[in-house]
Amino acid sequence: MSGLLCRPDMDDVRNRLTAWWNGGDIGRPVFRLYAPRPEPLEDIPIVPKPEGWTGRYSSASFEYRVYLAQRDCLGTYYLGEAVPTATPEMAPGALALFLGCHGTEYTNTVWCEPCVTDPPESTTFEIKPDNFYWNFCCRLAREFKRLGEGKWLVEIPDLVEGLDILASMRGTQEFLMDFYERPEWIHHCMRQITDRFFQAYDVMYDLARDETGGSTFWQWAPGRMVKMQCDFSAMISPDMFGEFMVPVIKEITERTQHSLYHWDGPGALCHLDHLLSLPRLNMIQWVPGAGDEPSPSPKWWPYYHRIFDAGKKLFIGMEGGIDSLKAMRKEFGQQLNQVMFWHTTKTLKEAEEILAAAEK
Repeated sequence: MSGLLCRPDMDDVRNRLTAWWNGGDIGRPVFRLYAPRPEPLEDIPIVPKPEGWTGRYSSASFEYRVYLAQRDCLGTYYLGEAVPTATPEMAPGALALFLGCHGTEYTNTVWCEPCVTDPPESTTFEIKPDNFYWNFCCRLAREFKRLGEGKWLVEIPDLVEGLDILASMRGTQEFLMDFYERPEWIHHCMRQITDRFFQAYDVMYDLARDETGGSTFWQWAPGRMVKMQCDFSAMISPDMFGEFMVPVIKEITERTQHSLYHWDGPGALCHLDHLLSLPRLNMIQWVPGAGDEPSPSPKWWPYYHRIFDAGKKLFIGMEGGIDSLKAMRKEFGQQLNQVMFWHTTKTLKEAEEILAAAEK
């Protein structure tokens, strides 16, 4: 093992995170803390912003994507257990693009246009060798790995799986009708999509894994790390979630070493029992949704107690800073050490103060 230019103490970070993922207590919560550097660690030749640029997922310029990744890694302080990574993302749910959707780019997002309009019962999905998005993503990952050797890591892109991918490919309204008109077709597609998920994941893991075999999606973990989600779950009942999505999540957790579920919005609250029943799901990220109480709010504490009681870790934002940290420590005691907090500060001093407060 070795350190990185952007994180010289990476060996220590790996050791802390390995202990934490395996049930240990590092004496405080895990933190993904970021702060801007006044000057980058290395000079980076400026690449002009291209015409048609839409933001973090844009495919308007390969060179500009590479430039931004270098600038972000070399221009950021990483504190706590934050890990410097360059991410070859193509969309929130890139697997839909790899399987045939066309991506319409907007500011900092991509809309996957439906591509399954008249589904036959024998639908087959494949990642074709000439798929633009797949090739662009792989090319980015290879370039990030080459340029980042000894400096940063490559992050596994946001592939997504299961119902969210089929909803993107089918269109939300049509897909909701499919639950009543062709449920067996949905089961058939879940098998297809899970197979294609691992086809893409295995390639990306090989490109992203570090010298220890560890990998990163939002957080580094020893071995195969995966993030899962089902934002579509807000539109279906717990019984439907249990029938169509839980088997997908269960299989993915069984084929990876460490797992995180992105649990998003009040409409998904009803599915917590299913998530807690999955023995190999390690961590749940709660995102309250726009306009609701922030994630450290006492409103959500009863759910956090249930997550901890089920032996799982929690991942939340740190709105409210040190005051939120103190309030949650009073409520949860040592269980708070099984939380991973995410926060970006304006200054290095602010990030250091958060860590110092946590260690007290």
